[in-house]
Amino acid sequence: MLESSKFNFLVDQHKNRIFNYALYMLRNKMDAEDITQEVMIRTWQNINKFNFYAARAWIMRTTHNLCIDYLRRNQLSFRRETTIDNEDENYLEDKSNDGNPANVVNKKMIDTKIKSAIEKLPEKLKSPFVLYELEGFKYREISKILDVPLNTVKVSLLRARKYLQKELKEYKNDQFI
Repeated sequence: MLESSKFNFLVDQHKNRIFNYALYMLRNKMDAEDITQEVMIRTWQNINKFNFYAARAWIMRTTHNLCIDYLRRNQLSFRRETTIDNEDENYLEDKSNDGNPANVVNKKMIDTKIKSAIEKLPEKLKSPFVLYELEGFKYREISKILDVPLNTVKVSLLRARKYLQKELKEYKNDQFI
C-alpha cells in the first residue's frame, strides 16, 4: 500500500513535466505519451530502489534517456528544429494582459520572436535552458538529468542567455529585456 501511495504522489507531481519535456524532445504528442507511460512504468518498477527525495532528478533523467533512445532508434536527428509551443501550457504567458488589442498583438509578436530565438539555440544550450528557465530545475538537477558537470550547466546557461540577448537586442529598450 505504501508503494502505491508513493507512486500516486510521484505521478501527480511529475506527469505533466515528463509529458512536456518528452513533447519538447520528440515533437509528437503520441510519442510523448508513450514515453510518459514508460517513465511511469519504470518508476513503479523502481519505487523501492531510489531515494524518494531525489525522485524528480531520477524521473527526469529517465525521461531524457528514453527520449534520446527513441530518437536514436528511429534514426531521427537530435539536431532537429524544435518548438516549445505546447497546447497544454504557454510558458511565456503574461498574466497582466490589459485586454488592449494592440498590446495583445504586440505580446503575440514578442512571444513568437522569443520562441523562435529559443528554437535557434544549439541543442547543447537549449536543453539546459528549457530545463532551467521553463521547467524550473536547479543547476544540480540539470547536471544529473543531462549527465554533465555542474559547471557545464552554468556555462551553457550563460551562453544561451548571451545568444538570446543578441537575438532579441532589437526589443531591449522597447519591450521586455
